[in-house]
Amino acid sequence: MISFTNVTKQYGAQVLFVDASFQINPGEKVGLVGPNGSGKTTIFRLITGEESSDDGAIDRPRRMTIGYFRQDVGDLKGRSVLAETIAGAGEVADLGEELKHLEERMSAAGDDLDKVVERFGEVQARYQELGGYDVEARAHTILAGLGLQPDQVINDVGKLSGGWKMRVALARILLMRPDALLLDEPTNYLDIESILWLEQFLREYPGAVMMTCHDRDVMNRVVKKIVEIDGGQVRSYTGDYDFYERARALETERREAEYQRQQSMLAKEMRFVERFRAQAAKASQVQSRIKKLDKIERIEPPRRLVEKQFDFRKPPRSGDDVIKVEGLCKAYGTRKVHDHLDMLIRRGERWAVMGENGAGKTTLLKMMAGVLQPDAGEVTVGASTQMGYFAQHQMEQLDGDHTVLQELQEHAPTAGIGILRNLAGAFGFQGDEVEKPVRVLSGGERARLALAKILYDAPNLLVLDEPTNHLDLVTKKALVKALGTYEGTVVFVSHDRAFLRALATRVIELSPAGPHIYGGPYDEYVAATGHEAPGMRQLG
Repeated sequence: MISFTNVTKQYGAQVLFVDASFQINPGEKVGLVGPNGSGKTTIFRLITGEESSDDGAIDRPRRMTIGYFRQDVGDLKGRSVLAETIAGAGEVADLGEELKHLEERMSAAGDDLDKVVERFGEVQARYQELGGYDVEARAHTILAGLGLQPDQVINDVGKLSGGWKMRVALARILLMRPDALLLDEPTNYLDIESILWLEQFLREYPGAVMMTCHDRDVMNRVVKKIVEIDGGQVRSYTGDYDFYERARALETERREAEYQRQQSMLAKEMRFVERFRAQAAKASQVQSRIKKLDKIERIEPPRRLVEKQFDFRKPPRSGDDVIKVEGLCKAYGTRKVHDHLDMLIRRGERWAVMGENGAGKTTLLKMMAGVLQPDAGEVTVGASTQMGYFAQHQMEQLDGDHTVLQELQEHAPTAGIGILRNLAGAFGFQGDEVEKPVRVLSGGERARLALAKILYDAPNLLVLDEPTNHLDLVTKKALVKALGTYEGTVVFVSHDRAFLRALATRVIELSPAGPHIYGGPYDEYVAATGHEAPGMRQLG
């Protein structure tokens, strides 16, 4: 369906990949992986034809339709959410507009009525063939699956926040039903219910899918092939993400062994040459060995995947009761979000706060952090508790004129440059990237920088609202590892199930029927409720 044959692409002196070859077959679900800057977005642009290769061939059927979801959705406004979604449906949307225009012309009963009626019949047949008469119903289904409520669907898309506009942009692509879906981080702005819905949609999707995604569970459940870009090489693995990781590790071990064997052989031959170079009786043997060495094709040192690592400084011990919530009430207008909520968070516990959209997860965390006052009741923070609070808005408080390193230096003026560089590296700022001005950072990079500042302080209580948003799989792994040895208390909201499984020792589910507390890890919550997220029974 789509094939790359010996494709080479570079920008100036930066070579992304050389002689890259892979193919995407009809209906195949493919995960595209690789470090930041390795060329994943370039692969998408080469497939869509937005860019051309420097060498090699990219083949795709001429009549194939492609839907490309990217992180830059533009400025959506001026239409309702529903109208904006339907407008992205491709040919069927254009035919729908033409049908309306033709109906108006028929009602006017002009001289060209026969031609208009004939054209109306042609357009209507094609519109029906493409499922045009159920396009609005499908749009409603997709928008609901992605978490948009009925009152949002009828309102102007321009009133939505950036994250909700991303969902609308994704709905447009899914409604289009192209032969091939190219999805660049489609789960970044989705909650867990919407992610689960999207998983099912993609698994059942008849067309081909190629996606980048930082959610391990999504990759394992959707894709059956991995295409990896690393160090200028492109390799394919048939299997899910877990299989890819195992296969890559075995391949790395094999390459390492081959490299070491050759290095040992070369060292042995060179010792012989150096030992007998000056002896006339051995001259012919020495020359023979030198010629042999010249002809040997050297194995390149294998690229080693460097694991990010950040170790927390040991926090001071807090009291046994870290946060006590008593009779907490909060309403927005006539809608009660929390109604006499009680809970006790004790030292060392890791609480996952779960709930459907609008259940009050972020509101609860804000009241715990003291940035929002309850209508009634109180939140008591325990003795000797030092809180670190992370929320998405904190990226706006970064100084745009600072570099990444300067921002960290101002936050931790007594820390050494090496420590701060390691901290920056653990959150995705490698090498010279620490010199990037904050004002040019993407939203995801700003979020990672804000998170790094908070985690450096290692307070004995962390209140984290979606800390894994925008983090790649390697950085998430480092964060999970660091939090696994962290000696403080954690309260967090996350839509990443791997993160939930690794971290949560307690779960509170907020629901219209009231809060439900599960006194065990996330897997026990799943076993007790029979679903991975609140609201899945309604969605399913």
